[in-house]
Amino acid sequence: MDTKPMQVNRAAVDAFTALLRSKVNCRTAVAKGYISDLLKLYEDWHNNNASFENIPIRRALLHCMHRVANTSAGREALVAEGGMSLLFQTTQTFLTVKTLESLVEPAVQLMRKCYPKVRIPVTLDKSVYSFPLPGRPVDGWDADLGPYDGSLEDDSDEDTENEDPDKDYEDDLETDVNKLRPRPEPDRPLEQLGQYVRLCPELHHDFQDLDSSSELDESSDEDSPLEGDFNNETPRGRRSEAGLGESLSPPGSDSSISLGVDDKNPGSEEESHLRTRDFHKHYLNCSKNSQEGHSSMVDRLLEKYGTCIPNPEPRLYASTASDTKSIAGYSILAFPEFWGHLPPQKQEPMAKRPPHVQRKKVFEDIQRLLCAEDILNKDVFDLEDPSLQGSTEGRPGSLRFFSKFESGNLRKAIQVRSHEYDLILNADVNSSAHYQWFYFEVSGMVAGVPYRFNVINCEKGNSQCNYGMQPVLYSVREALEGRPHWERSGSEICYYRNHFCPRGGQNSQFYTLTFTVTFLHDDDVCYLAYHYPYTYSNLQTHLKMLENSVDPRKVFFRRQNLCDTLAGNSCSLVTITACPASKAWKDLHQLRNRPCVVLTARVHPGESNASWVMKGTLEFLCSDDPVAESLREAYIFKIIPMLNPDGVINGNNRCSLSAEDLNRQWLKPDPILSPTIYHTKGFLYYLNSIGRTPLKVFRKWINGTMTLSRKEKQNNEVFCDYHGHSRKKNVFLYGCSMKETLWQSGSTINTASLKEDPGYRTIAKTLDRIAPAFSFNNCNYLVEKSRASTARVVVWREIGVLRSYTMESTYNGCNQGIYKGLQTGTRELEEMGMKFSQSLLTLRRNSIHYTSRLIHNASALLDLDDRLLDHKSNNCFEDDEPPCPEEIQYSSCTDLFGSKDLDTEVNVNMCSIEQDEGKNEQRRTDRKSQLVPHFLQQDAMETLSIKSGQCNNMDISNRYFY
Repeated sequence: MDTKPMQVNRAAVDAFTALLRSKVNCRTAVAKGYISDLLKLYEDWHNNNASFENIPIRRALLHCMHRVANTSAGREALVAEGGMSLLFQTTQTFLTVKTLESLVEPAVQLMRKCYPKVRIPVTLDKSVYSFPLPGRPVDGWDADLGPYDGSLEDDSDEDTENEDPDKDYEDDLETDVNKLRPRPEPDRPLEQLGQYVRLCPELHHDFQDLDSSSELDESSDEDSPLEGDFNNETPRGRRSEAGLGESLSPPGSDSSISLGVDDKNPGSEEESHLRTRDFHKHYLNCSKNSQEGHSSMVDRLLEKYGTCIPNPEPRLYASTASDTKSIAGYSILAFPEFWGHLPPQKQEPMAKRPPHVQRKKVFEDIQRLLCAEDILNKDVFDLEDPSLQGSTEGRPGSLRFFSKFESGNLRKAIQVRSHEYDLILNADVNSSAHYQWFYFEVSGMVAGVPYRFNVINCEKGNSQCNYGMQPVLYSVREALEGRPHWERSGSEICYYRNHFCPRGGQNSQFYTLTFTVTFLHDDDVCYLAYHYPYTYSNLQTHLKMLENSVDPRKVFFRRQNLCDTLAGNSCSLVTITACPASKAWKDLHQLRNRPCVVLTARVHPGESNASWVMKGTLEFLCSDDPVAESLREAYIFKIIPMLNPDGVINGNNRCSLSAEDLNRQWLKPDPILSPTIYHTKGFLYYLNSIGRTPLKVFRKWINGTMTLSRKEKQNNEVFCDYHGHSRKKNVFLYGCSMKETLWQSGSTINTASLKEDPGYRTIAKTLDRIAPAFSFNNCNYLVEKSRASTARVVVWREIGVLRSYTMESTYNGCNQGIYKGLQTGTRELEEMGMKFSQSLLTLRRNSIHYTSRLIHNASALLDLDDRLLDHKSNNCFEDDEPPCPEEIQYSSCTDLFGSKDLDTEVNVNMCSIEQDEGKNEQRRTDRKSQLVPHFLQQDAMETLSIKSGQCNNMDISNRYFY
């Protein structure tokens, strides 16, 4: 076959494509009506496809249309001229012919690019909930908030994946030595530090009751925040008869518990009410003013199913939740929080991504535009519409949704098709941004039917959901049958940019997280969440249970109120250490000179995995394990398990009620708007000021003459802030190193003259040996300018703590070690909290008392044997993630073939066309062909214009290309 006409046509299309690099030329082409002709050409080449030899022409035409779609006028013209329908129909043909597969991706990306922008279907971008802030007008909180820019921050205070890829990472590294050196001066008058003396009760407690066999059962949570008598000690609670970890095991899958009427007495009126759907929101009411019927339902529920409930104190949880203050005034208990959760017996593997799953979902999205008559678009839940929050009367065939409970987040649900729903998340309180966390109830399903859920207002540019992560699901029916598990669930999961935009402007972009769930039971009540929920009421209940579980003769446990939050909730501070062996001065002196370990978590509400890690830490430190006993004897633990209670309670993802990221407030925290950060930092200043000599300093406080002196920090002191990471796998640490930062930045400063204790790597090295989920290779000790106001950097620089860390835990799973390919569950997260605690023992190996029990249980931890653990992090040098199999973004496809490739193709095509011409014509046309790539590389290309109906003397209107 003669290929000369093909080469001529290809060269013409390439030349036209080159001209369309100019937006001026694109607009001219649209004005002249050339878009319709391009589509007709594309359709003609498609219809004349018998030999499949015209694929290069169609690729070139798709490339040309991509250039047109770089302008809004071009995109509108392509849609108006039926381009979406033509591309969709032709692409369906491509999918059936393997030879045409190369045309699929350019066509799909072109359709995604041309899909008209649609404003998110809500009344306003800002959160449904608002909270009046002190000193600000009621409606003025969002006056200075623009559209969210996903490049500004990520879920992790350390992650830079959303930043401009062209930006040099080293530019963000701190190179000013003065800013890298520790600075001991506090940010407040020394006189204000006296209020924190009460938060060190172990330092002035006289232990007169050390030999007492029992004490009064009273909570220490009644301390007034940051005020009152320093010596006002609250009596300890009694130890519970059952240990904390001795929860009742649920029956197996062969449980005979029924969910309908009693099998033996079908007519029983009482039993007829205990059906799965009856444990819906209205029957689990924690309000103190709830109706009597609600309370009786809870009692009957516990009476019937109490033997298989994993929560050892459900009534305590309900009572605690009733004291929790939320903006919406939540009075409904989410069933999983009330009932409890047990980890599944088997670890769950990462989900396998089906081939071309994103393409399939995009096609379904495009059909919404092309077949609008088949789309329901029916609102079935809306936080702003009370009529859509209760009964489903008038909405048969629809799922029921609900999210007005603690930590819940679902703003709106729209039924798109019979089994497909668009879900819209609520922004953080007083904010118009920060969408990721979701937690909601769904019911009214049909078993065995796949339901597609689309979270359509996600913000981040990528997600671990593209790499095997699944949301979590809790089934009430399964829980009542003895399987109370949060389990990873969902198939056909992918995350990609969509066509929705905020109501405040089209410059911002949203992403869709889509997943399909097939429920096991008809008319079940299920809960779906981004990650394993852990609420504020969970924490408070857990702390009360811990307090009652420890032996007060061995464990010094105090739960105090650091401060109140903006909404009036308590921010708890827990002290854990070992009681002295006796009241002798030597033992008291040893107690009061123990170094401190300060642990914090949950500054970002959506990072619920951090709370599960903290739960593991707390339970281990209160246990009878010999390593835990040695840790209590070696350290005083000061733990703030939840730095952002208000954000957690109200379902925020990142901010507090002030709409500020609290982990960006550590430099100068506001005592009114950021009280938990302000007082945590103040407490750290106080610990720094007493220099581990509390008795002497305490007397100075009594006389009002305390002065702050700079003292050598003990190398054993540790600060760690627990976080969650949505973009990376494994668990890892971020620390601070002046030398490493200067080395990495290429600074000219002679680091040989700088002294730095290398001990900041000790904990990470230990964790890499003992913690299966931990990856030493993911750790980082660089100090970035953009992180100067985070806890890790401020505590390192201002408080002078060498070992100041952020510990990041993945939402997904691990890509190394014995957990490789598995998603992390609550068991693994709690294990990580335990392992972090154990790693601290290596810092005191020269001062601890070695007992036979300790040696037996901690030989590997203390490096007392040479046995290798089954952990292979040291051999793992994989990148965080490979490129996603499919394009998450579609704006990146503006030039699928690359400008350099286009230049080359134009040269090759022009030259091959002219090879058969005479030598004189050859020389003349060679000069012309050499000019084409030259023009493509010059700014002067912008000045080119298309003559009316002509392009390089080739008439487009009469389809000369064909």
